[in-house]
Amino acid sequence: MRSVTPMRAAKAGYITISAVYCILGLTLIIHPSFSAQVVAILCGAALIIFGIVKIAGYFSKDLFRLAYQFDLATGILLILLGIVVMIKPDDFLNLLCVVLGITVLIEGLFKVQVAMDSKSFGIKRWWLIMAAAVLSGIHGLLLVFRPDTGMSFLLVLLGLSLLCSGVLNLITVLTAVKIVNNQQPDSKEDVSCRFSTEKTNK
Repeated sequence: MRSVTPMRAAKAGYITISAVYCILGLTLIIHPSFSAQVVAILCGAALIIFGIVKIAGYFSKDLFRLAYQFDLATGILLILLGIVVMIKPDDFLNLLCVVLGITVLIEGLFKVQVAMDSKSFGIKRWWLIMAAAVLSGIHGLLLVFRPDTGMSFLLVLLGLSLLCSGVLNLITVLTAVKIVNNQQPDSKEDVSCRFSTEKTNK
């Protein structure tokens, strides 16, 4: 019998770091005059921690296997990005905007797939994941193809992307992560078959 403790720990960590993303994003939006080095250290640390949490979520194997299914690759990418940002904080802003923008865009696209899978599983709030994924992807594009403006506007745009990413991950983990005691399916297909059978028998 597999313990659900790793699943609960991964979910709690996901929620916590998503909230940190939201707080950091709001802080940059409200106070875009922060030192670039301070922002680099905070963003780098948050990226590394979230990368670790994502990898832990991928291996936790919750019931639906939806929210974390693409998190191994994105987790590794976030850790590498966080390390680079913390090593070279003086040059971080342009690099962070491009790479984080691409990461947010890719994650948004992955979450579109999660939303579609959630719909096929019968999860009623799948559209929340879809809406947040589209909004996050748009902000990722804006961050990559950012206009040539001042530092303050760039930090606001960075804050908006962090906020969107945090909200997207919060919605995903609260909507699509299912933890059931004493139940550990072998694969996502097993769960899908079980849900299909239940719908047929109703």
